[in-house]
Order: sequence, then C-alpha cells, then structure tokens
Amino acid sequence: MSDEFSDHRELLFSVVYNILGTVADTEDVLQETWLAWTRRAGEPVENPRAYLVRMAVNRALGQRAAISKRQETYIGPWLPEPIVDAPDAAVRAESVSMALLVVLETLTPVERAVFVLHEVFGYPHTEIAEILDRTAASVRQVAHRAREHVQARRPRYEPDPRVQQQVTERFLAAALGGDLDRLMEILAPDVTLWGDSGGQSNGGRRPMRGRDKVAKLITALAHRPGDGLRIAYRRVNGSPSALLLVGGTPYAVVVLDLTPERDQVAGVYVVANSEKLTHVG
Repeated sequence: MSDEFSDHRELLFSVVYNILGTVADTEDVLQETWLAWTRRAGEPVENPRAYLVRMAVNRALGQRAAISKRQETYIGPWLPEPIVDAPDAAVRAESVSMALLVVLETLTPVERAVFVLHEVFGYPHTEIAEILDRTAASVRQVAHRAREHVQARRPRYEPDPRVQQQVTERFLAAALGGDLDRLMEILAPDVTLWGDSGGQSNGGRRPMRGRDKVAKLITALAHRPGDGLRIAYRRVNGSPSALLLVGGTPYAVVVLDLTPERDQVAGVYVVANSEKLTHVG
C-alpha cells in the first residue's frame, strides 16, 4: 500500500495544493490521507488512484474552513504560498500560475475543487461527481459557474516563458536600480500590486492599483533589504519568476503577470512573509 500511495503522491499534492494554496495544509491533508489509506491495509481497492484522490479532495474541502478563518485576521493581502522549483527540477505539468490561484481564492470551496479537477487535471464531470458525492448535472452547473467567474477575472492564455523571463529581468533591473521612468514603461496603466508580508513589513493592507502608485511604491521599497541582496531566477508555480535572497536566506518571491499582449506587467505578486518562505530552497 505504501508503494501505491507513493506512486500517486505527486498527483495528490498538486490537486490539494491547487485547492488550498498552502503547502503546510496540503502536507497535513496528505498525511491524513496516508493514515486513512494505511488503515485499509488488506482490503481490496479496485482503483487506488481514484480512491486516494477522493479521500484527499474531501479532506481538502474540510481544511478550507480553517484556512478561511485564518485569512479573516490576516494582515494585508493574502497570497498562496509559492512553489519554487529547484534550478534543475522538472516543471510540473499541472502547475497553476500565481495569478490564477489568486482568482481561485474568490470561488467557493466546491467551485474551486470542481474547477481544479476539470480545468487543470481534466477529470470528466462524471468522475468529479463520484469524488464529491454529487450528481453529474450539479457538477456541470458548478463547473460552468466557476469557469465563467474565472474567465471574467482572468483571460486564459499562457505567456511565452522566454518573454516572461525577459520581462521579469527588466522589471527587477528597473526596480532595484531605482529607474522610475523605465519602470513606468514596463507596467501597464492598470497594474495591480499584491504585497503579502503578513504584517512583517509596510507592504500595504490592500492590493494597490495604478501605474503611478505601484511604480513609486516599488522604487521606495526596493532598497530596504540592504546589502547582500541576490536574485535567483527560478520557476514559481510553473512560471519564470525571481527569488530574492539576503545572506542566503529567502527574502521575497516576485511573480509577474503579463498583459494578453505580453508586453507589459498587469500584476505584481510579492510574497515576503517569512512563514510562507520556510519551504523555499
């Protein structure tokens, strides 16, 4: 049974993480799933993969209530914990971008689970109905509602990774160099900045919108880490992004969302809460 769980652990982690948005909670759900799975030792399971996904998804839905309660008292914008790949790691096929994860936070738990299973992992509505113990017709309704909600807030397109990398490098060069004019050229007029520090720094209590405001705040905060700041370009949630380190310790993760034209930055996501960077290597 241990081998069967291990064979599907990567899938379970990806599904649950995309529903919850936190690594620690995902690991807790997987641990609970593993314990429940081991208790079935000796009992035949016709389809271990389907059984494990069903257990993990339903435990994840139960965990969403605890996460939502924590978010109610969270200081400032809340962003998902970033998944930062090692330089030589293979890219996960089911990686969901930071921008999409932020949109998924606006769905109900069931809508989010249905969207993740259907749109990200390709589960048919009939299988999702079995996982959630609902009718296929009700799942289709939930899927339609969730898809419309997401599409209204985020166009579905995939930026060219090379372009994303180039824009990220230009953005950080302008920001860290204090080049306000260059930064204004890179940012879209309606750019939004999410700064998640959990109250550990003055990143603002709400997302900031507008090129002028965002550019001025970025240049004002860019030099705060002091000497020893190093940039490591990594893939974060599947997208070329940047890990900022001070003295070898993760200081912040910076992820950019590009406009559909791919030539300007529509969203800036900065995770600087040290508690969300503990698993970043």
